[in-house]
Amino acid sequence: MISNLLVRIDINREKLSKGQKKIAFYLEEHYDEAAFMTAAALGNIVGVSESTVVRFATVIGYDGYPALQKAMQEMIRDKLTSIQRIEVTTGRIGDKDVVESVLNQDIDKIKRTIDEVSRKDFNDAVDAIINADNIYIFGVKSASYIASFFGYYLDLIFGNVTMLNTTSKTTNFEKLFRISDKDVMIGISFPRYSTMAVETMNFAKERGAHVICLTDSMISPLVSISDSVLIARSDIASVVDTLVAPLSLINALIVNIVIKKKEEIKNTFSQLEQVWKEQNVYADSDKNEGKNEQ
Repeated sequence: MISNLLVRIDINREKLSKGQKKIAFYLEEHYDEAAFMTAAALGNIVGVSESTVVRFATVIGYDGYPALQKAMQEMIRDKLTSIQRIEVTTGRIGDKDVVESVLNQDIDKIKRTIDEVSRKDFNDAVDAIINADNIYIFGVKSASYIASFFGYYLDLIFGNVTMLNTTSKTTNFEKLFRISDKDVMIGISFPRYSTMAVETMNFAKERGAHVICLTDSMISPLVSISDSVLIARSDIASVVDTLVAPLSLINALIVNIVIKKKEEIKNTFSQLEQVWKEQNVYADSDKNEGKNEQ
């Protein structure tokens, strides 16, 4: 199946009408600008009708204009600057209720993730993590926060986690140089993709580790390096990196690990509860209730 928009245009060029060729020419030069336009807006700029734009999408092999638009967005997901994100987000929301709009977009990302994540890769990733001698997790910039969340729980459960959360090549490879085929490397990166993520995961792959990536699309540069690919949709055109779906997928990984290692993990957390109690880690809400009653 041909996935690249520009290749599809090239192959089907002779089938295009005069108006459709105008659309093709515009998209070849300005697909980054057209990616978030409606069919009507694109037709207006090119000088053709909305129906011509919709037919153009069908002629080059898409189910409709939304599928064509998605293809353009895939092409630019690694190119949007922060300024462009602000412009797109402002245009999307307009006068709509911000809370409803943003939360509905997040809900949509979770629904798409449910449909698109490979259950085989998910289960393979869980098994690899459970059986690993050591677990390495890479995540920088906004991805560092969900990587730290993941690492916190995995380290409580297994006690064998090394976090790689810097763009310093020296620091990362000093932490990673002992990695072997008995270990797991988890790389987390979303647009704009981290060059350091690719280099770090390549290093782990060359040394035989099972490499897992958590990213947003099959066109991510992390995919070709990975043994297990976990796709969780983010918003490529939001002012902030929308990582609700990736965090939900991490929650699912942790839950599945706990289910598979239930008895061992219950024993681990029983010991942790004792330590937390002895060290008075958590505040006693009962004492506060007593004060309120006085």
